[in-house]
Amino acid sequence: MNKLKIINDPVYGFVKINTELLFDLIEHPYFQRLRRIKQLGLAELVYPGALHTRFHHALGAMHLMGLTLSNLRMKGFEISDEEMEAAQIAILLHDVGHGPMSHALESTILQEVPHEQVSLLLMKKLNEAYKGALDLAIAIFEGKYHRPFFHQLVSSQLDLDRMDYLQRDCYFTGVLEGTIGADRIIKMLYLHQDELVVEEKGIYSIENFLTARRLMYWQVYLHKTNLAADTMLTKIIRRAKWLVQSGISVEAPAHLLLFLQKNVKIADFDNHTTYLEQFATLDDYDIWAAIKQWATHQDEILSLLCQHLLHRKLFKITLSAQPITQEAIHKTTDLIQAMFPTQDAFAISFLFESGKAINEAYLSQKQSINILQKNGQLVEIAQASDLPNIEALKKPVTKYYLCWLNA
Repeated sequence: MNKLKIINDPVYGFVKINTELLFDLIEHPYFQRLRRIKQLGLAELVYPGALHTRFHHALGAMHLMGLTLSNLRMKGFEISDEEMEAAQIAILLHDVGHGPMSHALESTILQEVPHEQVSLLLMKKLNEAYKGALDLAIAIFEGKYHRPFFHQLVSSQLDLDRMDYLQRDCYFTGVLEGTIGADRIIKMLYLHQDELVVEEKGIYSIENFLTARRLMYWQVYLHKTNLAADTMLTKIIRRAKWLVQSGISVEAPAHLLLFLQKNVKIADFDNHTTYLEQFATLDDYDIWAAIKQWATHQDEILSLLCQHLLHRKLFKITLSAQPITQEAIHKTTDLIQAMFPTQDAFAISFLFESGKAINEAYLSQKQSINILQKNGQLVEIAQASDLPNIEALKKPVTKYYLCWLNA
């Protein structure tokens, strides 16, 4: 069987699968599950075209890794075929542990378990199945390989994960402000002592990349309607969890019910291998099937939330530059209580939420983006740029929101 395939991608055109191991990993059920998890969760309720999946994104990131390493080779840097394949595997599988509905349920189905940790566990399971063939890929993913630029391409302030999702999300939402010009950025990447840097002539492309990321967060990822929808979804799962754990019957697919019955933490994956295997079958379809079923549940709160989300009757939401006051929260709870006089304060808490949305366009303290000047000096992008807003992008911007059931 010929495993060296070509896939037609709407963003990049032809994407090559260059090795048999990459093909086998893409064919594996762990990875195929990503076809059933939308990249942007409920963002389709704001942007109807946002129907692309984690599967699309992972293939796109793999493609960009191949382009980047080939470009670095052309610039004279030694990169072996083994390193090339391992880096592509690392970025291909970086989201394999992602739960359903994008980030909305990351701390709801599981108990504060980042998807990166689940991805690593699944990569280790795959490594066992493929008799150690993923050793180098895992070392790159964990940042333990002696050439740090490989990990930087997988996870950093200028990684290929971000380059693909910005370009892909821009394409499928139609938000043109997110256009970043990934091709030029990749051509401007360089290595300095095995660390990833950007050639001086690429400054403007990096400025655009950081600005586009900031705009995409406000216009897509943290769009107020998206926040309202995500909050409703979170409330639905939490209500279902509370009912199940209170001994009230809630029907759901068996592998979803498992995570409603227990607050699963990362240690539970080590102690009970069933949890990892069951989580690796969960997808958006399970959540929507459950929501459709729960829309007629005897619990008024759960059924109401499910009906409203199914019919896109989303929470009403207000945004503020200042923290939400207790007065505003009390006013909201009084309004909801008047609508549901028979429900207690705990039940009412599932019908509203106050929180904050943080836009972190460029966190230089985690890892800066460095520009390699013609004189050989390294300068952080905010100092190299003549745009004052790049320095401003280093500071997280917080907006506060209050959302509630809109009768």
